[in-house]
Amino acid sequence: MQAEAVLKALANDKRLQILDWLKSPRRHFPPQTDGDLVKDGVCGLLLAEKLGVTQATLSEHMRVLVQAGLVQPKKIKQWTFYRRDPERIDAIKTMIGKI
Repeated sequence: MQAEAVLKALANDKRLQILDWLKSPRRHFPPQTDGDLVKDGVCGLLLAEKLGVTQATLSEHMRVLVQAGLVQPKKIKQWTFYRRDPERIDAIKTMIGKI
């Protein structure tokens, strides 16, 4: 587990907000045409719109979160969908608890 990548991911308010939204995607996002909000994840377009950033800025935030293992990307058609990785997040919580 790369602690540096995790700490970098968690050190940004916008990324923390994304992780919070992805915890309960049906509460925070409307139904999607493609992909189930829980099973497949939330479309990057919806995340960018809700966060109030460009797609390029969102892509950078998501790259950091994926690299840290906090979210998993899934391609559906030409779109990328993101969902939390609960097992990885639990492992990180355990790791942090040992510090």
